[in-house]
Amino acid sequence: MIGFLRGRVAYLLTDYALLDVQGVGYRVFISGATRQKLRLHEEAQLFTYMSVREDAIQLYGFASQEEYDIFQLLISVSGIGPKVALGVLSHITTEGLCKAIQQKQTSILTKLPGIGKKTAERLVLELKDKVAFSSDTDEELTLTNADEVPDDMLAETQAALEALGYTQAEIVPVLRQAAKGKTTEAIIKLALKQLSKA
Repeated sequence: MIGFLRGRVAYLLTDYALLDVQGVGYRVFISGATRQKLRLHEEAQLFTYMSVREDAIQLYGFASQEEYDIFQLLISVSGIGPKVALGVLSHITTEGLCKAIQQKQTSILTKLPGIGKKTAERLVLELKDKVAFSSDTDEELTLTNADEVPDDMLAETQAALEALGYTQAEIVPVLRQAAKGKTTEAIIKLALKQLSKA
């Protein structure tokens, strides 16, 4: 089992990176949160999980031990595989996820990709005693840390940006800042402004 990889980021795509480790290129699938911390042609270290199936051997990488640990907990739940777990971590921070699970916020969990009502209930049941979050955090229980912004406005904004060709990995981080807008149109404009700076 490969515990971690340290090497140069040779390629950086939406859902995976190619890490050049002494001349060997490892394809490592990553979450949006980890992708934001990687820089093309710079050295990086990723904690890794190796998924072995009959038809494929895949590596999943994480910029922090915390994200890796949460990933391991997620895939321990029936019905959640590595790809679903990675999708979850691309849409919500580890802190927000832990808080949602501990406070039994299934309405938040069911908005995550690949998580239906039954799976959300299993997450709460099986992980509520295994996860922890800092009680003094200011993190909101939303996918984007947006304060007092209706979920439908955020969903509309994300759909509009995806239609313009932006990826979820690019959209999620800027939604946090753009959520200051009072209307969907205003949020989209703020998000586009942030994306243009990226």
